[in-house]
Amino acid sequence: MKIMKMVVEKIETKFDQEKVIEEFEDLTKDGGRIQEETLKKILEQNGGTEYLEQWGLNGRTDPQTFKNCVPIVTHNDLEPYIQRIADGDLSPILTGKPVETISLSSGTTQGKPKFVPFNDELMESTMQIFKTSFAFRNREFPIGNGKALQFIYSSKQFKTKGGLSAGTATTNVYRNAQFKKTMKAMCTPCCSPDEVIFGPDFHQSLYCHLLCGLIFRDEVQVVSSTFAHSIVHAFRTFEQVWEALVVDIREGVLSSRVTVPSIRLAMSKLLKPDPELADTIYKKCSRLSNWYGLIPELFPNTRYIYGIMTGSMEPYLKKLRHYAGELSLLSADYGSSEGWVGVNVNPKLPPELVTYAVLPNIGYFEFIPIGGNLNGMEQANSPVGLTEVKLGEEYEIVFTNFAGLYRYRLGDVVKIKGFHNGTPELQFVCRSNLLLSINIDKNTEKDLQLAVEAAAKSLVDEKLEVVDFTSHVNVSADPGRYVIFWELSGEATDEMLQDCCNCLDRSFIDAGYVSSRKVNAIGALELRIVKRGTFHKILDHFVGLGGAVSQFKTPRCVGPKNSSLLQILSSNVAETYVSSAFC
Repeated sequence: MKIMKMVVEKIETKFDQEKVIEEFEDLTKDGGRIQEETLKKILEQNGGTEYLEQWGLNGRTDPQTFKNCVPIVTHNDLEPYIQRIADGDLSPILTGKPVETISLSSGTTQGKPKFVPFNDELMESTMQIFKTSFAFRNREFPIGNGKALQFIYSSKQFKTKGGLSAGTATTNVYRNAQFKKTMKAMCTPCCSPDEVIFGPDFHQSLYCHLLCGLIFRDEVQVVSSTFAHSIVHAFRTFEQVWEALVVDIREGVLSSRVTVPSIRLAMSKLLKPDPELADTIYKKCSRLSNWYGLIPELFPNTRYIYGIMTGSMEPYLKKLRHYAGELSLLSADYGSSEGWVGVNVNPKLPPELVTYAVLPNIGYFEFIPIGGNLNGMEQANSPVGLTEVKLGEEYEIVFTNFAGLYRYRLGDVVKIKGFHNGTPELQFVCRSNLLLSINIDKNTEKDLQLAVEAAAKSLVDEKLEVVDFTSHVNVSADPGRYVIFWELSGEATDEMLQDCCNCLDRSFIDAGYVSSRKVNAIGALELRIVKRGTFHKILDHFVGLGGAVSQFKTPRCVGPKNSSLLQILSSNVAETYVSSAFC
């Protein structure tokens, strides 16, 4: 019996790369049929719920009836139902089976997290995405038995009024037994013990993640985190604490800055005096020029760096490439707190060009054509199915999943870049609701990023960089104006920053913005320089609300309802510059 159990466990933990790819190829060859089967399965499981019964499906599961009867919704429409579930209502409200776990969205966009249901089917989808992505990645960048330096952090979990476990989506994944089993099967177990990942203080957890990476430096084959921001943040921190880390390794004693007893105990089992390793790290760090190529110097057997690098993460790529040297940056897969969408099956593409092949069996997908008007995504544009999208066109994603979200507007705009067999390959464009707009102007997150990049070019000669940035539409001014917040790596002259401010204003090339600025229907852009560490305060604020560092995204446009973030930004302004570009 014991031998049989060992054989079963060995079969379970063996990762068959070619089998996973073969299954993916089969799934995507007949995307239309798989989509119909997936919708049928979702509706058969959940057709008797309070939410679906009201729309008169009467047991029908075909796509046309579903689209005719069930309305397209946003989170606001479903929030009362989800709240009842969180409050302990056990009746079948959104799903046939009871929901036992709630995921929290990052909350960095609207200022407060959203509740979304999390269940076993979503966990299975997550593991399918992870395995598929790894199979394609490992075919191009094969790794052996090693470890991953993963900058992952769990948020505080709590119980809802109804007794359900609630935490960020990443926390729900990390705490699931399947996660660790899958990581081990894929030869990328985390360097750090659970006590570090689930520690209550992310500053202490980050310090110990770095220390664990150094202890296992020759075994590290992948450096990763959920988002590129977390990796950049980790190595910015390394620049500040590397000498303390060297002392810990030399003496075999953990720094007093780590005070959590469970973390200290776990680290004491790993940390032994190693003067030779300490000397190696000290010499490597001392020889580096401005920390260029830091990651491969510290972890010589690293094959690649992995994390989500699209959308709001793109501004961090320049710094990440600086730390990475010649190492490849591989963008992770496409999903959200609500569920997964697609997988990166072309890992050799640089992050700026990465596409995601939709997995047709993890949900039912619809696409609202944009037609060049981001604000015009009303129902005049009828959604099309997965196999009806057109190459080169932009759409907003609507999806239906196994966790109680039906015809749900995800709020993401994507572009169809190609097809993998019968499923589309999507490129993320922007969030549909992240718009800078006052009059007839419409500037997206991407427009803001391009403007910041253009204006920041003049800083390079002074060896300065924009550490982070965000924006705000000040409609209390008359006329309303754009306000851009920058945190810089050092001091710049007033003349230089005034030029940057003017360049920012000119770099928003949207016709509505330019014409409005010329007639003063939109006021002069303001560039506000904030004190060093301001964006770290925003991160601390987010974590203090129960968020996980792994899930943090700097909000690129701070809305008027996000008063706490506006307060942090406003109270840390060091200098303000007003554009004279259209005078």
